[in-house]
Amino acid sequence: MPIKSNDPAKKSWLPVRDNSDFPIQNIPFGVFLTRDDIITIGTRIGDHAIDLGALHQMGYFKDIPLTDDIFLQDTLNDFISDGKKTWRLVRNRISEIFDANNSELKNNEEHKKIVLFTMDEIEMQLPVQIGDYTDFYSSKEHATNVGKMFRDPENALLPNWLHIPVGYHGRSSSIVPSGTPIHRPMGQTLPAGSDEPIYGPSKLVDFELEMAFITTDANILGETIPVNEAENYIFGMVLFNDWSARDIQKWEYVPLGPFLAKNFASSISPWIVTMDALEPFRVESPKQEPQPLPYLQQVGKKGFDINLEVDITPEKGEPTTVTKSNFKYMYWTMSQQLAHHTVNGCKVNSGDMMGSGTISGPTQDSYGSMLELTWRGEKPLKLKDGTERKFIQDLDTVTIRGFCEKSGVRIGFGEVASKLLPVFQSKKK
Repeated sequence: MPIKSNDPAKKSWLPVRDNSDFPIQNIPFGVFLTRDDIITIGTRIGDHAIDLGALHQMGYFKDIPLTDDIFLQDTLNDFISDGKKTWRLVRNRISEIFDANNSELKNNEEHKKIVLFTMDEIEMQLPVQIGDYTDFYSSKEHATNVGKMFRDPENALLPNWLHIPVGYHGRSSSIVPSGTPIHRPMGQTLPAGSDEPIYGPSKLVDFELEMAFITTDANILGETIPVNEAENYIFGMVLFNDWSARDIQKWEYVPLGPFLAKNFASSISPWIVTMDALEPFRVESPKQEPQPLPYLQQVGKKGFDINLEVDITPEKGEPTTVTKSNFKYMYWTMSQQLAHHTVNGCKVNSGDMMGSGTISGPTQDSYGSMLELTWRGEKPLKLKDGTERKFIQDLDTVTIRGFCEKSGVRIGFGEVASKLLPVFQSKKK
């Protein structure tokens, strides 16, 4: 089935600003609260959110086999479970409805009043109920930098790293949408020169520049997913800030890996950009040496050219861009991550989320964390207001943006922005 919605010549009758992340070729999916306090599933073109629940009730999807309530829910999980054929049919139909040459909805003022919202009239929600969350460690540059800092610089990568997409199982309950502030975490740390840990607030809170993909129901318990079929089970991608407390992590991670240093908060962008929308931006992924084992050997272009950048904005200050990177640098691809995740028969469900791991490029200005950008705090970054940062300070806002661009078409993710608040103070007596 062709992806009609990707035609670069296509225009919408809705206004779309130059360099908008959301032209008619994008058609992402999300969940939002409307001006009438109704939660619905929707999409976005330009600066307009579109209520797909209302659109469906009015008969605009009558030729697509959808349940009556598929878009009248507070998560995308059931729609994602319908599979790739349905996703594509719906996106193609939305593309037809909002095509500049289609007057079906364009000239129906009553329907437009019900279906269309400006972005300041809605409140974005978490798009899926995330049952399980896995975070990978798939940037060779990032893993090498960390290895140089904390282990033998001559043998920065651990022996298994070039053979498997390393990952760990994270906590889904603390994943929040863009705009949700987070608090500086408390925990145990080991002060320099001490043999005994102390309890207190983390002093080394960091962002991690990541992306994440959302899966559909992919297999039954015991069944593996072949690497070259894996993308059939990936609905789309979001921007992901996997907040980290480096001092807590350093003390706790041996022998079982990250725990409290990671599970206090992770932030995602609210619009899920589908794999169909990203299709034109495929690139070759980095050459893998040694060659992976057969179950990880992929065919075709499995990387994606997605430009990424991170800003730090102090309270009442202006933003400073501290890094620019690209998803194409990832050594292990999403297909390999999902294939490896299920090679032991692990079941993957609709709405599960897989984080890429920190995305670092080959140069210092493309590193994906403060840990690397300041090299453990030894080289502080200077912001536009003249202040310096070794790590993230209270009341700083971290904003991640991402977009693809080719043949005059820009497909973007919007942003994920979160403010770091001081340690939580309970109001309970």
